[in-house]
Amino acid sequence: MSGLKQELGLVQGVGLLSTSLLGTGVFAVPALAAQIADSGSLWAWPVLIILVFPIAIAFAALGRYFPNAGGAAHFVSLAFGPHMARVTGWLFLSVIPVGLPAALQIASGFWQAAFGLEHSGLLLVQLGTLLAILLLGMRSAGSSANVQVIIAGLIVAMVVAIWWKGEITPGSIQWPALSSLSASPMFSALAVMFWCFVGLEAFAHLAAEFRNPERDFPRALLIGMLVAGGVYWSCTAAVLAFHSYGGEMAASVSLPSIVVQLFGQHALWVACIIGYLACFASLNIYTQSFARLVWSQTYEQKPKAWVAQLSRSRSPLNALSLVLLCCLASSLAADYFSLALDELIVYANGIFVFIYLLCMLSGCRLLKGSARVMSFIGTALCVLLLMMIGWKTLYAVVMFALLWLILPRRKHASEVPAE
Repeated sequence: MSGLKQELGLVQGVGLLSTSLLGTGVFAVPALAAQIADSGSLWAWPVLIILVFPIAIAFAALGRYFPNAGGAAHFVSLAFGPHMARVTGWLFLSVIPVGLPAALQIASGFWQAAFGLEHSGLLLVQLGTLLAILLLGMRSAGSSANVQVIIAGLIVAMVVAIWWKGEITPGSIQWPALSSLSASPMFSALAVMFWCFVGLEAFAHLAAEFRNPERDFPRALLIGMLVAGGVYWSCTAAVLAFHSYGGEMAASVSLPSIVVQLFGQHALWVACIIGYLACFASLNIYTQSFARLVWSQTYEQKPKAWVAQLSRSRSPLNALSLVLLCCLASSLAADYFSLALDELIVYANGIFVFIYLLCMLSGCRLLKGSARVMSFIGTALCVLLLMMIGWKTLYAVVMFALLWLILPRRKHASEVPAE
């Protein structure tokens, strides 16, 4: 099942995933990591990539052998049946009321920093962001990918400019001795930094739109992850070199403050626009992924329904419109009730780790060989993360239990992939 246009190539896939992983984190997390672990954060990024690697390998294998717009829900369906798949799909969609309003708040914050917008202006920026995603969604996934490749290039160019102007070289970076590192700050930093690699599950929804998913999807996923990790490490090195962290400085203004220090006050708006575009890229891939999930779930049950129809460019425009309307309503509600940004992020993070766990368990049943071993390791890592998060996963657990009880158990023939 797929009426979606298959046009994504390797470079487009790398651009989509790298911008999804960078998103809002590239401007905030390096400073947070440096604040927690100081120069030890230079070691924390390679350690984190090693820890995430098994999860990425499992996702790459699942997307390679079972490409489908349903993404995580499709993997779970093959492993545990249609009811668990519907629960997983709705669990992923339950991120919309908390995760997307948080991302919109962060994105609009860059406009406030650059142009001093007031409350009403920030709401207009959020509305304009959703409208831009809708306009981009009128075209196929390839158009989104091309835009995000450009955004990825701008982020990398900004980091390269900081290193060049700041005269930072690999030889000037002082790595702390491994024997001097303390375990507690490193673990605390890793717990924060893990959220930079939330986005693999969203990327899985686009596997069916690659021209050659078996070859290019796993390559794009792994290369995109390494590109994002390299950018994060480079930003951390710059933050440490300029001591742009800690104290009363907000983490999100760390990199813009370095840009101003190196290039002058007039360069602030450039850094803020790049920051906004990074947020936009992350929002775009998530809303596009949500739309593909809604489309695939509806298509399986009611292929003639309005939400299951594709546009002329063979994109799920109707499903995207529905997702964006829900996002708009959630953002207005969050603004009306003055919900704090950190509260929204906490609830969203628990959902993501829970979905990662379900995908890893699916990989344990569906995959073979080394990919299956990676799924078992990924499962253990996800359980460890849930234990570290603790009570903050309550939203995910409650949503999962409610969906399991409420959603009807329809008799449905599972789609079995060809050998």
